[in-house]
Amino acid sequence: MAAAGGGGPSVETGEGGGGDSYRTVYLFDRREKESELGDRVLKVGESSDYAGFRASVCQTLGISPEEKFVITTTSRKEITCDNFDETVKDGVTLYLLQSVNQLLQTATKERIDFLPHYDTLVKSGMYEYYASEGQNPLPFALAELIDNSLSATSRNTGIRRIQIKLHFDETQGKPAVAVIDNGRGMTSKQLNNWAVYRLSKFTRQGDFESDHSGYVRPVPVPRSLNSDISYFGVGGKQAVFFVGQSARMISKPADSQDVHELVLSKEDFEKKEKNKEAIYSGYIRNRKPSDSVHITNDDERFLHSLISEEKQKDSFTAVVITGVQPEHIQYLKNYFYAWTRQLAHIYHYYIHGPKGNEKHTSKEVGPFNNIDIEISMFEKGKAPRIVNLREMPDDMQTLYINTAADSFEFKAHVEGDGIVEGIIRYHPFLYDRETYPDDPCLPPKIRDEDDDDDCFILEKAARGKRPIFECFWNGRLIPYTSVEDFDWCTPPKKRGLAPIECYNRISGALFTNDKFQVSTNKLTFMDLELKLKDKNTLFTRILNGQEQRMRIDREFALWLKDCHEKYDKQIKFTLFKGIITRPDLPSKKQGPWATYSAIEWDGKIYKAGQLVKTIKTLPLFYGSIVKFFLYGDHDGEVYATGGEVQIAMEPQALYDEIRTVPIAKLDRTVAEKAIKKYVEDEMARLPDRLSVTWPEGDELLPNEIRPAGTPIGALRIEILNKKGEAMQKLPGTSHGGSKKLLVELKVILHSSSGNKEIISHISQHGGKWPYWFKKMENIQKLGNYTLKLQVVLNESNADTYAGRPLPSKAIKFSVKEGKPEKFSFGLLDPPFRVGVPFNIPLEFQDEFGHTSQLINDIQPVLETSGLFLQYEEITKGPNCVIRGVTAKGPINSCQGKNFNLKVILPGLKEDSQILKIRLLPGPPRRLKVKPDSEILVIENGTAFPFQVEVLDESDNITAQPKLIVHCKFSGAPNLPIYVVDCSSSGTSILSGSAIQVQNIKKDQTLKAKIEIPSCKDVAPVEKTIKLLPSSHVARLQIFSVEGQKAIQIKHQDEVNWIAGDIMHNLIFQMYDEGEREIHITSALAEKIKVNWTPEINKEHLLQGLLPDVQVPTSVKDMRYCQVSYQDDHVSLESAFTVRPLPDEPKHLKCELKGGKTVQMGQELQGEIVIIVTDQYGNQIQAFSPTSLSALGIAGIGLDSSHLKTTFQENTQSISVRGIKFIPGPPGNKDLCFTWREFSDFIRVQLISGPPAKLLLIDWPELKESIPVINGRELQHPLIVQLCDQWDNPAPVPQVKISIIKANYLKLTPSNQQHKTDERGKANLGVFSVYAPRGEHSMQIKAIYNKNTIEGPIIKLMILPDPEKPIRLNVKYDKDASFLAGGVFTDFMITVISEDDSIIKNINPARITMKMWKLCNSGNRPPANAETFSCNKIKDNDREDGCFYFRDKAIPNKVGTYCIQFGFMMDKANILNSEQIIVDVLPNQPVKLVPEIQPATPAVSNVRSVASRTLVKDLHLNITDEYNNHTGIDLVGTVIATIKGSNEEDNDTPLFIGKVRTLEFPFVKGSAEITSLVLAENSPGRDSTEYFIIFEPRLPALSRTLESYILPFMFYNDVKKQQQMAALTKEKDQLSKSIIMYRSLFEASKQLLDEMKCQVEEAKLKEAQLRNELKTHNIDIPATQQMPHIEALLKRKMSEQEELKKKPRRSCTLPNYTKGSGDVLGKIAHLAQIEDDRAAMVISWHLASDMDCVVTLTTDAARRIYDETQGRQQVLPLDSIYKKTLPDWKRSLPHYRNGKLYFKPIGDPVFARDLLTFPDNIEHCETVFGMLLGDTIILDNLDAANHYRKEVVKITHCPTLLTRDGDRIRSNGKFGGLQNKAPPMDKLRGMVFGAPVPKQCLIIGEQIDLLQQYRTAVCKLGTVNKDLNGQLEYLHTPDMKKKKQELDEQEKNLKLIEQKLGMTPTRKCSDSLRHPVADCPIPPKRMRRDTTRQNRIITKTDV
Repeated sequence: MAAAGGGGPSVETGEGGGGDSYRTVYLFDRREKESELGDRVLKVGESSDYAGFRASVCQTLGISPEEKFVITTTSRKEITCDNFDETVKDGVTLYLLQSVNQLLQTATKERIDFLPHYDTLVKSGMYEYYASEGQNPLPFALAELIDNSLSATSRNTGIRRIQIKLHFDETQGKPAVAVIDNGRGMTSKQLNNWAVYRLSKFTRQGDFESDHSGYVRPVPVPRSLNSDISYFGVGGKQAVFFVGQSARMISKPADSQDVHELVLSKEDFEKKEKNKEAIYSGYIRNRKPSDSVHITNDDERFLHSLISEEKQKDSFTAVVITGVQPEHIQYLKNYFYAWTRQLAHIYHYYIHGPKGNEKHTSKEVGPFNNIDIEISMFEKGKAPRIVNLREMPDDMQTLYINTAADSFEFKAHVEGDGIVEGIIRYHPFLYDRETYPDDPCLPPKIRDEDDDDDCFILEKAARGKRPIFECFWNGRLIPYTSVEDFDWCTPPKKRGLAPIECYNRISGALFTNDKFQVSTNKLTFMDLELKLKDKNTLFTRILNGQEQRMRIDREFALWLKDCHEKYDKQIKFTLFKGIITRPDLPSKKQGPWATYSAIEWDGKIYKAGQLVKTIKTLPLFYGSIVKFFLYGDHDGEVYATGGEVQIAMEPQALYDEIRTVPIAKLDRTVAEKAIKKYVEDEMARLPDRLSVTWPEGDELLPNEIRPAGTPIGALRIEILNKKGEAMQKLPGTSHGGSKKLLVELKVILHSSSGNKEIISHISQHGGKWPYWFKKMENIQKLGNYTLKLQVVLNESNADTYAGRPLPSKAIKFSVKEGKPEKFSFGLLDPPFRVGVPFNIPLEFQDEFGHTSQLINDIQPVLETSGLFLQYEEITKGPNCVIRGVTAKGPINSCQGKNFNLKVILPGLKEDSQILKIRLLPGPPRRLKVKPDSEILVIENGTAFPFQVEVLDESDNITAQPKLIVHCKFSGAPNLPIYVVDCSSSGTSILSGSAIQVQNIKKDQTLKAKIEIPSCKDVAPVEKTIKLLPSSHVARLQIFSVEGQKAIQIKHQDEVNWIAGDIMHNLIFQMYDEGEREIHITSALAEKIKVNWTPEINKEHLLQGLLPDVQVPTSVKDMRYCQVSYQDDHVSLESAFTVRPLPDEPKHLKCELKGGKTVQMGQELQGEIVIIVTDQYGNQIQAFSPTSLSALGIAGIGLDSSHLKTTFQENTQSISVRGIKFIPGPPGNKDLCFTWREFSDFIRVQLISGPPAKLLLIDWPELKESIPVINGRELQHPLIVQLCDQWDNPAPVPQVKISIIKANYLKLTPSNQQHKTDERGKANLGVFSVYAPRGEHSMQIKAIYNKNTIEGPIIKLMILPDPEKPIRLNVKYDKDASFLAGGVFTDFMITVISEDDSIIKNINPARITMKMWKLCNSGNRPPANAETFSCNKIKDNDREDGCFYFRDKAIPNKVGTYCIQFGFMMDKANILNSEQIIVDVLPNQPVKLVPEIQPATPAVSNVRSVASRTLVKDLHLNITDEYNNHTGIDLVGTVIATIKGSNEEDNDTPLFIGKVRTLEFPFVKGSAEITSLVLAENSPGRDSTEYFIIFEPRLPALSRTLESYILPFMFYNDVKKQQQMAALTKEKDQLSKSIIMYRSLFEASKQLLDEMKCQVEEAKLKEAQLRNELKTHNIDIPATQQMPHIEALLKRKMSEQEELKKKPRRSCTLPNYTKGSGDVLGKIAHLAQIEDDRAAMVISWHLASDMDCVVTLTTDAARRIYDETQGRQQVLPLDSIYKKTLPDWKRSLPHYRNGKLYFKPIGDPVFARDLLTFPDNIEHCETVFGMLLGDTIILDNLDAANHYRKEVVKITHCPTLLTRDGDRIRSNGKFGGLQNKAPPMDKLRGMVFGAPVPKQCLIIGEQIDLLQQYRTAVCKLGTVNKDLNGQLEYLHTPDMKKKKQELDEQEKNLKLIEQKLGMTPTRKCSDSLRHPVADCPIPPKRMRRDTTRQNRIITKTDV
């Protein structure tokens, strides 16, 4: 880019003028925002100086020389005279700025050249990435960019953050990969250097400015984690162009204001090549941070957000790769987890530090784990996927580290400065699997797959074919290089210390420094393995961070052996059977042995019964597993590495023996097939099968079905073994000839009753003849058979040998019936009737009588006498029947006739049978009727008989059920039907009732039809009947004679007549059917009756006159009059009704229709009907519509507004409705009705209205909440009354009453049904209430007529029960440490009640502390848990109610213990606190002791090492005084020194190496001494006792620890040494036995002393409590103490309960729920006052404050204020000015200086002194001191006025209150309502409660004392009993025997020590000489159990 004016002037300096060459400089003017965007090109002469250059700049840009500006490089390095020549080079880009730190106003471009370095040609062959072993190389390319970031962030002091962002969201541009770090950034020059290919850190010098300028090799650090891995100047460029086609480098150095940006792209290179431009040249854009205006391409939209984040960063570098290869995109998306896991593996130790990702190490940021590598992928429509490599849980190094059980660290020194740190990790075989981790990323062939699938895999190695070591260079994985192994860690050719498979359980890692060459892409090492396996390479082991030179091969072998023994759990013993002893073994090994039925070993399961083979045994055993043995007292499944297996030799038929071998000798390679083949080959010699032939034919085939009687042919049998060889006796010479084989034949019939043996034969082999059975022909029975051939032994006939069945063969066959030879009849189905077909079933039999079947066609012949027979067909098969047999012929009787029927079946051996049958008449076919004439004549009213017969088709009279004959007459209505039953005889007389036709006047013809309805096929018979009229009476008529006229009264006529009158002149006449009048005779008159009078005048009847009729007086009583005539032929009647008519009007009558009651507020349900009646009360139609106005209605309380009067025209009455009364008292109401001169009264009952309310009876005001303590009863019973809306009681019974409440509000008694009584009242009773604290409501409801009547809502304020304990509060120092044998911190226990207050006045004996050791059996305290009582209260303790447990002994043994406190609420219930888990830690280190006490050595100084060995595998630990292992964190040494018993003895033995002392490392709390050997020919006196003193030297420990002293005997003679060794062993055994005996006797003595102390303490306690009871006037008798105490306690508790139940004043104001300890409660609940009058006046005086809630803090007060929206007044105590509070000890004002100033009246006292405080006394004194001040209370107003008058003479008088309720204010004002207290009941419960009566407290103290005394008496009895038992035990023969044994053993020990020449053992053995492993003095409460356990020690134990 040229400057304006053709490029600007050239600056020339020096003498030559224009002859000098020049430098081209590009200059950007960026002083102001409006500066030009482009650059200016200046030509600067080679000899120019800074002044000339500055002048040229001013001239070119037109700047005044005096103007201030600076010229800097793009790295903001200012150009000065001093650095002009070295800085201003040809092609440099410079800035013109106002100051060095000025921000760039606009971006610039910097020309750069990045020609490849010459190394491009030298190392060009190693730049490509390649895939190895199926792995995608893309993660390794990304790793190159991470390498650069690690180098860039190496100097960061804080977090080193590296981000890889994958932008695959199409909405933000094309795919891109960005790698961003917060490293030191690059200047533009360093960015230029980065672009130069192969410019490594070592060649960046001279003209190159570099971030590695003056490269200094980093100091050595663990694992070479020096971040020095950006090395060759190649990887970054290769990686960029491997991933994509373009890279944008964006960087900002820490001390720069500018961001430098460089773009390299394949497209740009191609474009320059095409245009023939310089390819390796370009521009660096320099800009201000977050300036993204140059990003204009939509494909790179994501860069805007990336650049915008630059403001927040001090320095950074971002590599943005675009044009990402499509295959890479797919791989990055689809295998996101795989390649991120690969990166986590590569940088594992950079991320997690030198030790790697150990689970138990802390993850805090430190110098080795402050690297944060985060990978995020953004895709369209998906949530970002973000992975932090630190959180990757399963990269291979993490898996290696966390599955390893131990590690072996070493270091290799290679020639030169090459150092390799190495670590080998052991992955044990655990349980049922190898723990060596699999690498899912490896191809299958590397992971244990065998190339030859057909090859039998002996065992699967854990590591497979993978090499042991992964290789890391400068802490970073080199992925394609691994080291198989080293010579010292390869599996040995011969069996080594550890099994071969252990070598396959190791993994390893090698960490090299930069002295080893790697390829430029860091994929492979060049020469690592060659150098490591060089013979000059030195391997050393690293122990505890220290390098130790020793034989690496032996150290590794020992380490591997130790790992195998410690960590491998190869064999899993399962299916535990029990513990046994094995007498067949030596006595020391006989038991215990655990037996199992199965093991699991190397993934294989071996079970009892499984076939196995042994190896390394002579001979090899083949057999089946019986059981497994494991030495030790095991229980259930267990893992172990050894054991034995019991094998039953196979085949058992040949080898009847059991062998036991070690499990390791089982051949795991042998296939079960091979074992089975061996057993089968052996078994092939035994009889295997039978060969059966049939020489004479008649072969019996398997499952054959044979006809009965078929013969079975002769059988020839051969016994064959598996080889097919015939045999006659068992193989083997041992059997001799006694074991011949026989063959037994049996034929067995199988039936339902069981198997029956019908044939049995035995055959033997005769040498020349075979086994043979004859032909069988007697098998005739049907059924299933088995022919069984069984080989048996001669003599014994046994069919088994050696538990194995001998060969047998069974042929199953069946016998069926033969062909039919005869037949019989089956069951027939009678009866048999003429013409009706029937069947004859036939049954066939074969010759043996078995049921057979008809198979062939046959034509039966039927014959009988007197009948014609025929049939339809005969069926074949199992059910043979002759179907459709019919018989016809005459039968004389309907009862039937007997016939003989002969059946002939041609072709059978017996072909005919006679069948006897009885043949009945057939079904009806014809009806025969007599007389035979067609026309019959009869008179009307007579009956006619018919003779009928029923005949069948053969004209036999037949009968059958339901054979009923009908005769139906037609021709007139209502004719009878004749019916007759012929079911029994078939014939009968058909007749019935007379034929009667009404109103017949002449002859009439009728038809008769005779038929059988049930037999439709029988034709009916018809007859004609001529009917003549009858001459008998047929009609009767009645007449009424009025004057000369007779009026007929027709039948059922109605006659109207005046009510009460008489009807005269009634006559009657009679006629026959022909309408002829009949003369009335005496005979006829006798048959005439009337119903209105019993007496009839016969004379009048003969004249045709009827008696007079009396008319009824009531028009409603109509009279029914009837005249009747009855003879033998007819019954006639004629009737009429007399209707009375009303007389003249006489009365007004009111009638109430409906109920007499009317409900309040409602109208009368019915109506009142008003009518006018005559003298008899009959209604008269006197009303008309105009009569309504004349009607008057009156009544008391009548509401006339609703009256409705209507004229009822249909009833001629007036209806009155709407009768309603004004609400008032219920009762009877009279109503008066008047009309004209008539009047009438009616009475109704006014009752209460319908139930509308439920009212509570005798219940407090409902507006206020009723206070009730949780669990207590309500003060009043709940009684409800149904009422109407005017509160009148509604007496409605059986109305269901229910209580509606919340579920958490519980009432008892519950679930009771309540209904109202006859008065509408229900008594629900007194309830006890259980609910959470606070206000609750319940509502009483009633269900009436399916409607709910809402009752009153009762508000209950549930107050917590201050006396009910709900939890224990335990306070103690939770940060305290608990050291074994020390004392616990103080525990303070309080019992908390429901109202969160502390319950006081609790007997301390009811509070206990239990402690036990935590185990797997759960958290419940065991029965032997140690129990403590609380300590006595000290003076400085907190208020009453706190219990303290002080100085309680911490257990002597380390472990996790559980502490729980309990409060005994009653005999059955204990309230427990939460369990406190404490860890008892070891105490201070005291001494050095061995882990296992070694035997006393006896050594000599001979050549044999074994004879010179003092100790072997001795582990020394540091313990506290209680033998707890401690000092884990101590590091130091243990000095072993040999000393004699005489200090002056210098001739002491020497250790190997001729040294007197040896030093052993002491780490992790122990020192391991593998072996301690005397020097050969060591000095020392023969037969002398010396001591090895092991002295610990621990610099970190200020105190000196006791040394461990081990005595040993030294001899110069080997034989003597061996003899003395045996004596030493015996001496050690005696010493152990004596120690056990002594500990037993010592513990017994201590226990006895303790018991005596306990008895004395119990006696003292009992006497003390007895004296205290006497002060309460309670005497306890000397005898029968416990019954007396129990009775007294019961009586006292009853008295106390009675006193508590007595009603006393209580505050019913609901208290505020104490949400926390900062809330004390409402003032009304804080105090109690005993005197009622004083309580009333003080409560009233403080009425405005009673509801105030008192809190300890203002915060708590504010919280309550907010919760109640400001409605609750609060008083925080921390806001009270306490200096003005009154002194509670101050005397009353009438005392002056302690003297009485005047004598007051009225008993003055400070009001505050009448208060008692249940809780928080100090805080309550503050509250009431402020509220009451010096207020004084006196008896009455006069006394108060007198007192005030006197006090004001000397001092100010406070407010005065009187017990009568008056108040005189402090200003003297009194009187008025405001100064007069209302009665107690008007205070609405806002009154101070009364305290518990003093007598109740006294009784409580007495109860407490009695309970303590009872406990003391029980304890005294118990300890006395225990003491006596212990004394008896000490004098038992067993203990005396033990004492004698101890004396004998002590004598023997003394003798042995004399023989040995050792120092005699003192009575109390020195703990260093003979330490007791674990015999501490038992805790106080557990010694008794210990002693009991020690009692069982016997001589055998010793």
